[in-house]
Amino acid sequence: MAYNLKGRLLEVCNCRVLCPCWIGEDPDQGTCDTIVAWHFDKGKIEGIDVGGTTIALLAHVPGNILKGNWRAAVYISDTASPAQEAAILKVYTGKLGGPVADLVKLVGEIVSVKRAPITFEVTGGKGTIKIGRTAQAVLEPYKAANGATTTLSNTVFSTVPGAPVFVGKATRYKAKHKELGIDLDLKGHNALQSTFAFRG
Repeated sequence: MAYNLKGRLLEVCNCRVLCPCWIGEDPDQGTCDTIVAWHFDKGKIEGIDVGGTTIALLAHVPGNILKGNWRAAVYISDTASPAQEAAILKVYTGKLGGPVADLVKLVGEIVSVKRAPITFEVTGGKGTIKIGRTAQAVLEPYKAANGATTTLSNTVFSTVPGAPVFVGKATRYKAKHKELGIDLDLKGHNALQSTFAFRG
Protein backbone atom coordinates (compact mmCIF):
# COMPACT_ATOMS: atom_id res chain seq x y z
CA MET A 1 0.00 0.00 0.00
CA ALA A 2 1.58 3.26 -1.18
CA TYR A 3 -0.58 5.55 0.93
CA ASN A 4 -3.09 5.48 3.76
CA LEU A 5 -4.62 8.87 4.53
CA LYS A 6 -7.36 9.94 6.93
CA GLY A 7 -8.63 13.45 7.40
CA ARG A 8 -11.20 16.10 6.61
CA LEU A 9 -12.41 18.00 3.57
CA LEU A 10 -13.55 21.60 3.22
CA GLU A 11 -14.97 22.69 -0.14
CA VAL A 12 -16.65 25.86 -1.38
CA CYS A 13 -17.63 27.11 -4.83
CA ASN A 14 -19.57 29.81 -6.63
CA CYS A 15 -22.53 27.51 -7.36
CA ARG A 16 -25.73 28.10 -5.46
CA VAL A 17 -26.81 25.62 -2.79
CA LEU A 18 -26.77 22.72 -3.58
CA CYS A 19 -23.95 22.45 -6.10
CA PRO A 20 -25.23 20.58 -9.20
CA CYS A 21 -21.74 19.30 -10.02
CA TRP A 22 -22.10 16.55 -7.41
CA ILE A 23 -24.98 14.98 -9.34
CA GLY A 24 -23.32 15.43 -12.73
CA GLU A 25 -25.25 18.50 -13.86
CA ASP A 26 -23.66 21.66 -15.25
CA PRO A 27 -22.57 24.31 -12.74
CA ASP A 28 -25.04 27.10 -12.00
CA GLN A 29 -22.89 29.81 -13.57
CA GLY A 30 -21.85 27.64 -16.53
CA THR A 31 -18.40 27.37 -14.97
CA CYS A 32 -17.37 26.61 -11.38
CA ASP A 33 -14.70 28.36 -9.30
CA THR A 34 -13.84 26.34 -6.24
CA ILE A 35 -11.57 25.76 -3.27
CA VAL A 36 -11.09 22.10 -2.38
CA ALA A 37 -8.89 21.40 0.64
CA TRP A 38 -7.91 18.07 2.20
CA HIS A 39 -6.36 18.12 5.68
CA PHE A 40 -4.55 14.97 6.77
CA ASP A 41 -5.26 14.27 10.43
CA LYS A 42 -3.05 11.22 10.11
CA GLY A 43 -1.52 9.15 7.37
CA LYS A 44 1.56 7.92 5.60
CA ILE A 45 2.71 8.04 2.00
CA GLU A 46 5.40 5.50 1.15
CA GLY A 47 6.40 5.50 4.81
CA ILE A 48 6.46 9.30 5.20
CA ASP A 49 4.19 10.65 7.94
CA VAL A 50 2.09 13.54 6.54
CA GLY A 51 -0.23 14.04 9.53
CA GLY A 52 -1.05 17.69 10.21
CA THR A 53 -0.50 18.88 6.64
CA THR A 54 -2.99 20.23 4.10
CA ILE A 55 -3.23 20.36 0.32
CA ALA A 56 -5.64 22.81 -1.29
CA LEU A 57 -6.70 23.42 -4.88
CA LEU A 58 -8.05 26.70 -6.14
CA ALA A 59 -9.63 25.60 -9.40
CA HIS A 60 -11.62 26.82 -12.39
CA VAL A 61 -13.90 24.17 -13.87
CA PRO A 62 -14.85 25.26 -17.44
CA GLY A 63 -18.11 23.31 -17.69
CA ASN A 64 -19.56 20.00 -16.58
CA ILE A 65 -17.29 18.71 -13.84
CA LEU A 66 -17.20 15.15 -15.21
CA LYS A 67 -15.65 16.37 -18.47
CA GLY A 68 -12.53 17.48 -16.66
CA ASN A 69 -10.15 20.10 -18.05
CA TRP A 70 -9.98 21.85 -14.68
CA ARG A 71 -7.31 24.55 -14.34
CA ALA A 72 -5.88 24.57 -10.83
CA ALA A 73 -3.41 26.30 -8.58
CA VAL A 74 -2.08 23.89 -5.94
CA TYR A 75 -1.12 24.95 -2.43
CA ILE A 76 0.72 22.91 0.21
CA SER A 77 1.00 23.86 3.89
CA ASP A 78 4.10 25.96 4.40
CA THR A 79 4.71 23.91 7.56
CA ALA A 80 5.23 20.74 5.50
CA SER A 81 8.79 19.46 5.15
CA PRO A 82 10.25 19.02 1.66
CA ALA A 83 9.79 15.24 2.02
CA GLN A 84 6.15 15.64 3.04
CA GLU A 85 5.49 18.05 0.16
CA ALA A 86 7.05 15.68 -2.37
CA ALA A 87 5.05 12.73 -1.04
CA ILE A 88 1.74 14.62 -1.09
CA LEU A 89 2.34 15.83 -4.64
CA LYS A 90 3.15 12.28 -5.69
CA VAL A 91 -0.34 11.21 -4.54
CA TYR A 92 -2.14 14.27 -5.91
CA THR A 93 -0.56 14.03 -9.34
CA GLY A 94 -1.92 10.50 -9.62
CA LYS A 95 1.47 8.77 -9.60
CA LEU A 96 0.52 6.40 -6.78
CA GLY A 97 -2.87 5.41 -8.18
CA GLY A 98 -5.91 4.69 -6.03
CA PRO A 99 -8.98 6.88 -5.47
CA VAL A 100 -7.01 10.13 -5.53
CA ALA A 101 -5.63 9.35 -8.99
CA ASP A 102 -9.18 8.81 -10.25
CA LEU A 103 -10.13 12.25 -8.96
CA VAL A 104 -7.12 14.29 -10.08
CA LYS A 105 -7.27 12.99 -13.65
CA LEU A 106 -10.03 15.60 -14.05
CA VAL A 107 -7.38 18.33 -13.71
CA GLY A 108 -6.20 19.29 -17.17
CA GLU A 109 -3.69 21.99 -16.21
CA ILE A 110 -1.83 22.92 -13.04
CA VAL A 111 -0.87 26.59 -13.35
CA SER A 112 1.26 26.66 -10.20
CA VAL A 113 2.37 24.71 -7.15
CA LYS A 114 3.17 26.85 -4.12
CA ARG A 115 3.71 26.60 -0.39
CA ALA A 116 1.43 28.88 1.63
CA PRO A 117 0.15 29.35 5.16
CA ILE A 118 -3.10 27.38 5.20
CA THR A 119 -5.71 27.67 7.94
CA PHE A 120 -7.97 24.62 8.12
CA GLU A 121 -10.33 24.52 11.09
CA VAL A 122 -13.62 22.80 11.93
CA THR A 123 -15.18 23.86 15.23
CA GLY A 124 -18.76 23.15 16.27
CA GLY A 125 -19.71 22.30 12.70
CA LYS A 126 -18.32 25.55 11.32
CA GLY A 127 -15.36 25.31 8.96
CA THR A 128 -12.75 27.90 8.06
CA ILE A 129 -10.33 27.61 5.16
CA LYS A 130 -7.75 30.26 4.33
CA ILE A 131 -4.95 30.05 1.77
CA GLY A 132 -2.50 32.85 2.40
CA ARG A 133 -3.89 36.05 0.90
CA THR A 134 -5.34 34.23 -2.10
CA ALA A 135 -8.59 32.74 -0.83
CA GLN A 136 -10.72 32.26 2.25
CA ALA A 137 -14.13 30.97 3.24
CA VAL A 138 -16.27 30.33 6.31
CA LEU A 139 -18.62 27.34 6.01
CA GLU A 140 -21.69 26.40 8.00
CA PRO A 141 -23.62 23.11 7.71
CA TYR A 142 -27.34 22.69 7.23
CA LYS A 143 -29.19 20.80 9.95
CA ALA A 144 -32.00 18.27 9.84
CA ALA A 145 -35.17 18.69 11.92
CA ASN A 146 -33.62 16.51 14.64
CA GLY A 147 -30.45 18.62 14.74
CA ALA A 148 -28.26 16.17 12.82
CA THR A 149 -26.08 17.50 10.02
CA THR A 150 -27.64 17.20 6.56
CA THR A 151 -25.69 14.73 4.43
CA LEU A 152 -25.37 13.94 0.75
CA SER A 153 -24.26 10.46 -0.38
CA ASN A 154 -24.20 8.09 -3.37
CA THR A 155 -23.41 10.89 -5.81
CA VAL A 156 -21.97 10.50 -9.31
CA PHE A 157 -19.07 12.86 -8.42
CA SER A 158 -17.19 13.30 -5.17
CA THR A 159 -13.99 14.91 -3.90
CA VAL A 160 -14.05 12.34 -1.09
CA PRO A 161 -14.80 9.05 -2.89
CA GLY A 162 -16.61 6.59 -0.65
CA ALA A 163 -17.71 9.07 2.01
CA PRO A 164 -20.87 11.15 2.51
CA VAL A 165 -20.56 14.94 2.66
CA PHE A 166 -22.14 17.42 5.03
CA VAL A 167 -24.11 19.97 3.04
CA GLY A 168 -23.82 23.65 3.91
CA LYS A 169 -23.22 27.16 2.70
CA ALA A 170 -20.43 29.68 2.90
CA THR A 171 -21.26 32.77 4.91
CA ARG A 172 -18.33 34.34 3.03
CA TYR A 173 -16.18 33.15 0.13
CA LYS A 174 -13.40 35.31 -1.25
CA ALA A 175 -10.82 34.30 -3.83
CA LYS A 176 -8.60 36.11 -6.31
CA HIS A 177 -6.24 34.52 -8.81
CA LYS A 178 -5.43 36.40 -12.01
CA GLU A 179 -4.14 33.44 -14.02
CA LEU A 180 -7.25 31.38 -13.27
CA GLY A 181 -9.54 34.35 -13.94
CA ILE A 182 -11.02 34.13 -10.42
CA ASP A 183 -12.13 37.26 -8.56
CA LEU A 184 -14.92 36.47 -6.08
CA ASP A 185 -16.50 37.91 -2.97
CA LEU A 186 -19.68 35.93 -2.29
CA LYS A 187 -22.11 35.19 0.51
CA GLY A 188 -24.49 32.24 0.90
CA HIS A 189 -23.10 29.99 -1.82
CA ASN A 190 -22.42 26.25 -1.82
CA ALA A 191 -20.10 24.69 0.76
CA LEU A 192 -19.36 21.14 1.86
CA GLN A 193 -17.52 19.34 4.64
CA SER A 194 -16.56 15.70 4.99
CA THR A 195 -14.14 13.16 6.34
CA PHE A 196 -12.15 10.80 4.17
CA ALA A 197 -10.06 7.65 4.24
CA PHE A 198 -7.94 7.19 1.12
CA ARG A 199 -5.89 4.05 0.52
CA GLY A 200 -3.90 3.42 -2.59
